[in-house]
Amino acid sequence: MIAKKVKKILLLLYIYLPLGGFAQKDSVYHPKNDNYRLKFSWQQTIIPSTFLISGCLLTSADANSFKNQVKDYRNIHYPNFKTKVDNYLEFTPLVLSYGLEFCGMKPRHDILQRTLIIAKSQIISNSLSNIIKYSTKLLRPDRSSYNSFPSGHTIQAFSMATVLSLEYGKKYKWVPFASYAIATSVGIMRMLNNRHYLCDVVAGVGIGIFSTKISYWTHRYLWDKK
Repeated sequence: MIAKKVKKILLLLYIYLPLGGFAQKDSVYHPKNDNYRLKFSWQQTIIPSTFLISGCLLTSADANSFKNQVKDYRNIHYPNFKTKVDNYLEFTPLVLSYGLEFCGMKPRHDILQRTLIIAKSQIISNSLSNIIKYSTKLLRPDRSSYNSFPSGHTIQAFSMATVLSLEYGKKYKWVPFASYAIATSVGIMRMLNNRHYLCDVVAGVGIGIFSTKISYWTHRYLWDKK
């Protein structure tokens, strides 16, 4: 019964995250040049807020909590699973945010604006991650340290997947699905590596998306200056 429930959750993560990231209405046409500028709306906060709140609700330390059921499922079915792929895959969306442009695909913003947005997103996401990690001090499932919540790898992956989606998704409809699927794989591998609980990963999704959204919302574009 537990095994079936866990499998359904993992399947839903793979289906819902790419669709959820793609479905967000997030831009208006900027009249001063051929770009789409991200404009704040409350609707855009629904998806990341849902993940962040869900992650917090799943942090229960009870032995029968769902996060521990997922951990037990991993320990029974994949006790020897170990990979370092997630350490590299988390940066794949970041690399692609520049790489796709060199392959001839046109992003929303030039390389300078994109780099400034990414830098701000990294500062926001890393700051939030470290503040929460060392405030909550949640023990990792492998008992290696007290900084499990939230998953930094997942935050990084979803933060950059959101950049990739926003930069290329308007013209290339497959990009959001691919970028969020890659990020989802990172989160799942963190759990399979026994480095994070489900709650860490789910909260990381919300923080990662939020960080990038905030970076876009607050960015002052060079063409807006007098």
